[in-house]
Amino acid sequence: MMDIAVLSLFAFAAGLIDAAVGGGGLIQIPALFNVLPSAQPAALLGSNKLASVCGTAFAARSFIRKVTLDWGLIVPAALSAFVMSFAGAATVSLVPPSLMRPAVLVLIVLMAIYTFCKKDFGTLHKPAKIGRREQCLAVVIGGAIGFYDGLFGPGTGSFLIFLFIRFFALDFLHASASAKVVNIATNLAALVFFVPSGNVLYAIALPMAVCNILGALTGTWLAVRKGAGFVRVLFLVLLCVLIAKLSWDLLN
Repeated sequence: MMDIAVLSLFAFAAGLIDAAVGGGGLIQIPALFNVLPSAQPAALLGSNKLASVCGTAFAARSFIRKVTLDWGLIVPAALSAFVMSFAGAATVSLVPPSLMRPAVLVLIVLMAIYTFCKKDFGTLHKPAKIGRREQCLAVVIGGAIGFYDGLFGPGTGSFLIFLFIRFFALDFLHASASAKVVNIATNLAALVFFVPSGNVLYAIALPMAVCNILGALTGTWLAVRKGAGFVRVLFLVLLCVLIAKLSWDLLN
């Protein structure tokens, strides 16, 4: 019961952060591995995905009710992400994490520098007109991020937010809301692997899912209430945490 209580607390925090700027896995996955060190890694990852998809779904639902989304952009990205996440999961054994971390670290550092230096980045919502070119770009972005999520994972939501802002001129609030829908697709694709193989600890995952939902609803409320400027600050803080974590992993 103590383990469940601790993990549920971390799940609430993960849901809150993830709803606003992504990165909930940075909180939830280390918590699972530290609290349950003797459990199989696949079972811990499956439990994380089940809790995460529940919180992400409720965050997306809250955003959809309060923020206008462009489904002509999001649906192609989500479908592409769902399909390519399978490919990422299938090739995970072929690409060691030791090769992924340096490349991802460089990308996140560049994202942080770009976001910090470009002061109006993500603060103005002037969405581009969605035509065939933009839809094809959404498919490419969704596929690339879906593949990355299946292959490695850290920072998936943050990459999506950054790319939605950079290429479609969304603000942080609308980009975060759009990213949630795509994240649902990648999480569901992962669960198609984990659930049939029995790699979900339901006694742990279900209480975590409830707390992740509560955190997601809180995070969505904060993001909508505080606006794009607040989400931008959280986004930069999360990127700094990602940089610190990946740097630590490389040095140890």
